[in-house]
Amino acid sequence: MVLHDLQILHRNSETKYSAASILDVAKLCIGTFCNYIENVESNFSIFIPSQSYGCLSDHCVAWLGSELIVSRIFDQKTKTMKHLNLILTSLILSLTVISCKKEKTEISETKPEKDSLIANHTPEIHKEMYGVYYGFFSPDYSINDGEYDEEDMVKKISFKINKITKDSVYGQSVLNGNQRLFRGILNENTNSFVLDEPGDDKTDGRFDVKIKGDSLVGIWTAFDQTAVRIKKKGLKLVKKEFVYNPNFMLDKDTDVVDWTSHKMKKMSFGKDENGNDQGTYETDQQRYATNAIFTINASKQKLTEKDLKNLPKLDMEIIKNAIFARHGYSFKKETFRQFFNQSDWYVPVSNNVDAELSPLEKENAALLNRFIKYAEDHYDTFGR
Repeated sequence: MVLHDLQILHRNSETKYSAASILDVAKLCIGTFCNYIENVESNFSIFIPSQSYGCLSDHCVAWLGSELIVSRIFDQKTKTMKHLNLILTSLILSLTVISCKKEKTEISETKPEKDSLIANHTPEIHKEMYGVYYGFFSPDYSINDGEYDEEDMVKKISFKINKITKDSVYGQSVLNGNQRLFRGILNENTNSFVLDEPGDDKTDGRFDVKIKGDSLVGIWTAFDQTAVRIKKKGLKLVKKEFVYNPNFMLDKDTDVVDWTSHKMKKMSFGKDENGNDQGTYETDQQRYATNAIFTINASKQKLTEKDLKNLPKLDMEIIKNAIFARHGYSFKKETFRQFFNQSDWYVPVSNNVDAELSPLEKENAALLNRFIKYAEDHYDTFGR
């Protein structure tokens, strides 16, 4: 009978038991067990001693609370007493397992969730300011001293506000493939922000910016002004919505010359009227793309070797990186920033979009990489 009750209890060990139900089962098992002990004593003239903790009978001790303890039965040199020891051990183990499972279940059910607590205590405000602001990020001439490279003038930054609460503002900036988080505060009276980057990079600093309608303007100041060449920069950004569209293509009026890469080529002055060589000179040449960058869409059509085998290297690089540009990838290489910044649809929002690519885009990118590896560029001389 005891073993039968314990088996039922074990089979249902995943069930959620209340403390009262566990107590009832324990009483039933122990009561049956006590009767069994009394029969053993009367039949074999064996006396089994007990302690006084509030007995259920003269020969069985139980204390029921958070756990059940039954008094140790003295070992008897008979098969019957070994059987009793086995029953007692099974009873204690089964009830302990059930009690532990119940306790864990109750703890897990009452454990508060961190996220829900944060959400309840930090309501979001001014959601109309959320979004991406994109535009020029250039030196502030009134503050900085020294000369500036042309590259400093064409940099663009994406400035994204993700969350605003009464006490904090959260967001990120993306510049030349470098993505940095920021956090700060909002002055609701002036719609102005003070936002700090983490500070663990020498290029980190503070944004003092203000929102005016769909525009965001202000200044960025480097934390460590001895570690950077340009200590302050101005921001003039416009709110833009990022949308992925596989049909996006480079604008037809895009400048096809890669002004960021060049090579010197030796040229001849020709011969004079007497047929003598007049010498040579060196000229700066840039690589350029063809009209293929306006017609081949690697996000929409399955590319073949026939489509690519006669294309110059720059063409294939632009066609491949147009896939990533459509997903809002921020390029580290200036060549691709130069090409895609000319299109209004391009809004860089991330430095990793690999997970966003479609199977077709992944397949085409892999094929393009194979051909780019062995392709050659077209160079020519261009005036600016």
